[in-house]
Amino acid sequence: MASFAAAAIATRPFLGRLTARIGRRAVMMTGASIAASAGALIGLSTSLWHVIALRGIMGAGEAMVFVAAATLIADLSPPHRRAEAASYFSVAVFGGIGLGPSIAEWVLGDDRFATAFLVAAGFSAAAAIAVLGVPARVDRAQPAPGKLPFFHRAALWPGLVLASGIAAFATYAAFIPEYSLSVGLSGSAGLFFVYSLVSIVLRIGGAKLPERMGAHFMVTVALTTLASSLLLVGLVGEPWALWVSAFGMGTGMAFLYPSLMANVVNRVSDTERATALSSFTMFFEIGSIVGGVALGAIGEIYSKPAGFVGGAVLAFSGLWVLWNRVIEARQPDQRPVGPTPITAS
Repeated sequence: MASFAAAAIATRPFLGRLTARIGRRAVMMTGASIAASAGALIGLSTSLWHVIALRGIMGAGEAMVFVAAATLIADLSPPHRRAEAASYFSVAVFGGIGLGPSIAEWVLGDDRFATAFLVAAGFSAAAAIAVLGVPARVDRAQPAPGKLPFFHRAALWPGLVLASGIAAFATYAAFIPEYSLSVGLSGSAGLFFVYSLVSIVLRIGGAKLPERMGAHFMVTVALTTLASSLLLVGLVGEPWALWVSAFGMGTGMAFLYPSLMANVVNRVSDTERATALSSFTMFFEIGSIVGGVALGAIGEIYSKPAGFVGGAVLAFSGLWVLWNRVIEARQPDQRPVGPTPITAS
């Protein structure tokens, strides 16, 4: 898991330039093909170092798909609806994350590991083929004049806010399976089902809320809800607290990413968009590593409730960064930065 995240982080600084130079579709197809090849080879691996290396290659491929797809979504969205578009896009992202493990357990059975990895590779290959359905007319391959930076400064503070929320969720996801057993539940599957259902429903039904209520307000709701849910489960060791926290985690994660992505995109020119998004999405992995390693260590050394409380502290830290360092993106009635974006019509 660490090699996947580390490779994705190391790859992202180069993806902005690559996406701007050869176009979104080419990067998506290349990344999906790389992930498919590495995934298939994992099923044939005979040593741990093979798996670690191939997982790193998968991380690079998945990063290519995500950055190029997110950039294309931003290209197709008018400035005043980018948070809404990001919300719909995230349904696909988290829907795949939620569906994948269920399919894997069914295919795996007792010990069909090679088959499971081959099926996973098949999904990546299907993604590469699906890129052919993206019309060429909506793609962009126009290198910016001058030299694009490896990291875009516009992504720094929104990215740190995102990382704080992702780290908080990573703590929850890592600890809740075992912790749920200790408080009397039979397992955590129901909790994750509630989380997923709430998150997907709000991402679809509440997609327009960031533009209506304001991006800062919705991210404040997201981080406050994440922190409160982690405090509840960390301080109250009762089954009901875990069910309430699952609802809260779903609410928080539903509204965290879309508004922050729109904030970044609306503050850069069209030629900088891919670089800004590659820099911003890097913080997904940064948050996962912080949540999994730092707070994981706290949970193992002290207790899992202490880890939950640590996750809440990180979420509140993100709230401070949001209100003191993140500048509100320009409003849609102001002149947008750069050329008029491509629209779906």
